[in-house]
Amino acid sequence: AGATDALLLSCMDFRLMDDIERYMSGRKLRDKYDHIVLAGASLGAVTDKYPAWSKTFWEHLDIVIQLHGIHTVIVMDHRDCGAYKVILGPGHAKDPKTEKETHATQLKKLKTQIAKKYPKLKVEMLLMALDGKVEVIS
Repeated sequence: AGATDALLLSCMDFRLMDDIERYMSGRKLRDKYDHIVLAGASLGAVTDKYPAWSKTFWEHLDIVIQLHGIHTVIVMDHRDCGAYKVILGPGHAKDPKTEKETHATQLKKLKTQIAKKYPKLKVEMLLMALDGKVEVIS
C-alpha cells in the first residue's frame, strides 16, 4: 500500500486542525504521515477512564506499521485541552508550568509504552499552544 514516514497522534480539538496541518507541512511531511485523532492525544491513549481509546490507538499503530512501515510516532498534545479537563480535572492547568508538566507526564508514559512494544520506533513528544506554536517535550 506504500509507505509513510510517521504516524501523528493528535487531539480532536477543531481549533487546531489547520495549525496541525501547517506544522506537519512545515516539516515537509505533507502526504507522508498517517493521522490518528483521540481526545486528549497522549492522555486518550493511556487513560484507564476510556480503555477502548487505548485499544484503538494500539490497533491503529499495529496496522500502520504493517501497511505503511512507519518509523516515527509523533504525539502532539495541546494546551487548554478539554479532554484533560474532563479526565484529570481542571487543576492540571492551574498555571502554564503545571499544565506543561501534566502533559509531559502523559506524553512520557505513552512514549515508554511504545518503546516497550516497538523499540525501533522513534517517538516525538510535542505540545502545541493555541496560537499554533509547538514545543518539544523531552
